[in-house]
Amino acid sequence: MTKLLFRKDAYQADAEATVIAHTAEGGVVLDASLFYATGGGQPGDSGRISWEGGHAHVATTVKAEGDAIALVLAEAADLPPVGARVEQVLDWDRRYAHMRVHTALHLLSVVIPLPVTGGSISEAKGRLDFNMPEAPEDKAALEEELNALIARDLPVGESWITEDELDAQPDLVKTMSVQPPRGAGQIRLIRIGEGADQVDLQPCGGTHVARTGEIGPVRLGKVEKKGRQNRRVSLHLGD
Repeated sequence: MTKLLFRKDAYQADAEATVIAHTAEGGVVLDASLFYATGGGQPGDSGRISWEGGHAHVATTVKAEGDAIALVLAEAADLPPVGARVEQVLDWDRRYAHMRVHTALHLLSVVIPLPVTGGSISEAKGRLDFNMPEAPEDKAALEEELNALIARDLPVGESWITEDELDAQPDLVKTMSVQPPRGAGQIRLIRIGEGADQVDLQPCGGTHVARTGEIGPVRLGKVEKKGRQNRRVSLHLGD
């Protein structure tokens, strides 16, 4: 099992860890990972690792057997030996962009309160697919509402509930295509706003900014028809 350092502090950009295994595909498994593994529409982190006698670029990060996380090194890179201490350094600008987009997409699901059928995140933009038979009548009004939520600079935090508690509150799950990971007994919730100012609460394992103001202004892109019932709404960061 890999300790999830990104879960404890999404802003930590470097840390030491020990190599505990190699995967059959040539991935490197650490006992503690700063690198987020691909999942929930969010890409795996990239960056670099270094150890005595070597260094390598981390091209992406994926889930491995059990609860492990594997760093996928750039082509032809040597693997650090099992037992080696390594220094991990994130490609921070890329990670932070993912955090901003991911939190913005949670807010997009607030201003468009419809079931989500899919989604993806990149450095400059993201998108959600909604169970939306008809396109929004006023996209400009949705964009204005979304930016108003962002500008409130609401705190973003987490809490945990049991799987049974989630089953008793099925409305917390907005995504139809991806269900929260189960098996550990606990489900992580991402909360935007607090108390009377809470605007969103939903299961999520990804990385997020600490306050919505960090997202900055966004603009809505195309609204595309994807099948009889689905519409894809794109969102772009403002810088």
